[in-house]
Amino acid sequence: MIKKRKLKLTINFLVPIIMLLNIITAKFPGIVERYYSNTIDKIILQWLSFITSPFPSSFAEFLLPLLIIILIFFVLLLLFNIRKAGFLNRAINLAVYVSILYILFMVLWGFNYNRYSFDKIAGLKVESSSEKELYNLCEELIKKVNNLRANVTEDSKGVMTIKGGFKDVFKREQKGFDVASKIYPELGGIYGPPKRILLSEPMSYTGITGIYIPYTGEANVNINETDFMLPCTTAHEMAHQRGFAREDEANYIAYVVCSMHPDVDFQYSGTMLALIYSMNALADTNYNDFKELASKYSTGVIRDINNDNKHWEKYKGNTEKITNNVNNAYLKSNGQQDGIASYGRMVDLLLAEYRSKKLVFNK
Repeated sequence: MIKKRKLKLTINFLVPIIMLLNIITAKFPGIVERYYSNTIDKIILQWLSFITSPFPSSFAEFLLPLLIIILIFFVLLLLFNIRKAGFLNRAINLAVYVSILYILFMVLWGFNYNRYSFDKIAGLKVESSSEKELYNLCEELIKKVNNLRANVTEDSKGVMTIKGGFKDVFKREQKGFDVASKIYPELGGIYGPPKRILLSEPMSYTGITGIYIPYTGEANVNINETDFMLPCTTAHEMAHQRGFAREDEANYIAYVVCSMHPDVDFQYSGTMLALIYSMNALADTNYNDFKELASKYSTGVIRDINNDNKHWEKYKGNTEKITNNVNNAYLKSNGQQDGIASYGRMVDLLLAEYRSKKLVFNK
């Protein structure tokens, strides 16, 4: 009994130590990058994703509800014993459980928030940009998207389609990482395949298109989305799987990986992702310029965007708003002070790349 109590107290005592370590390492991204993200954690994540890889769908989809149920169980036990002698012991048990989840999160993945930002890894200079630069970026992306759209497969409604669906996307996604890793070794490694979420349609009501759970090392994808978004969504979750925690960077990596992919449907998906974010930024800055450039979309691109909007309109509601608030709080708690608005910083990376005239814009 005494040994058990000592173990519990030790686990609880580790939490403030991990928190302090998190604060300290945030000031030394180079150390985190070299000794955690590219060594210790990379090995852990590859092995963890290998262990869960035999499951045909997301193992995290079953694990996460189980973890929540256990948490509720501990809370209920605590409440039922609030006036009994066992209250202190129940409180310690609850604290131990939460502590274990937090410690595992940080050890398995959480310190990646303190690694180098991807602009430093890519050698890009992120700086303030003029409205003209943003306009030029959007114009360039539209030209590229229109050209790519002319070479993808359409369904009977004239909407871009991937004949093999999500299975085909999952099977081919690694090709893009193989190419990108020749330039960015940080994106290399052997990981488990992306996983479909069985409850994809119910998840769509939350507005979530994918989720990475560090406890399983899986890139989990909501397959209930339009085909042109599937490759870039899958790449986004695979970027998280490779230790890139920040959302804006996972989006940029998804764009890079898909744009470097040898297959045109992946190139189209990645470039569309970049175009949507860039045009949204332009709309917020100068709506007249946005309308002018939007009129240059090819008819195929317009059909794809309209189809995507129509698809997601079915799932809008209070659930999505609540999820956005929760996600916003989570991102801020991990150092992304702009919360979900940090997704917009992907455009800064695109502008930095555009100015450098290298990599994808050279193609």
